[in-house]
Amino acid sequence: MNPASRTSTAATVVLVPGLRDHVADHWQTHLAARLPGSVTVPPLTAGRLSRAAQVAALDAVVAAAPGPVVLVAHSAGVHTTVHWAVTHDRPVRGALLATPPDFDSPLPDGHPDPATLREHGWLPVVRTRLPFPSIVASSSDDPLARRTGRIAALAADWGSRLVDLGPVGHLNPASGHGPWPQALRLLGELDGATFTRREAVQ
Repeated sequence: MNPASRTSTAATVVLVPGLRDHVADHWQTHLAARLPGSVTVPPLTAGRLSRAAQVAALDAVVAAAPGPVVLVAHSAGVHTTVHWAVTHDRPVRGALLATPPDFDSPLPDGHPDPATLREHGWLPVVRTRLPFPSIVASSSDDPLARRTGRIAALAADWGSRLVDLGPVGHLNPASGHGPWPQALRLLGELDGATFTRREAVQ
């Protein structure tokens, strides 16, 4: 779509972290610093493993936005986003969904097991087409998504365009990744009007 044909209202960028505390060198932290007016869903101090609590926290941030939003989710935040998307109806321009974990398979030590994920509402994984444009950015060596083809299948179920980032681990500092410059380009592809406007005013 030609950016000029979009509404003139710039979207608010909402960053949706996974089940983590604030991490200064995480790419979402760097991205938030580069995007004035963006909002990050704050980490929960209680009930962090609760899918319902995570979805409610995301909805509170989106509801407070002055207009449409663009969602930028990472890790379990991707699953928060898709659970939210199929149960809420708010204006969304698009979503960048980076390295979603494969919750249908056992995760590495230190992460919730399938029984815990089910108990807290994360399973079954949403397989419904999302009601807005989306891009799934996948890693070829993500330790949280080791089964071949799993993330591609999720992207297809969600109606998302799949972008293979190559061997970037889980796209986090533990994998040796801080800033992720490609995020801005992918966001521009989702909502060129908003990001062209941001570049013009910075």
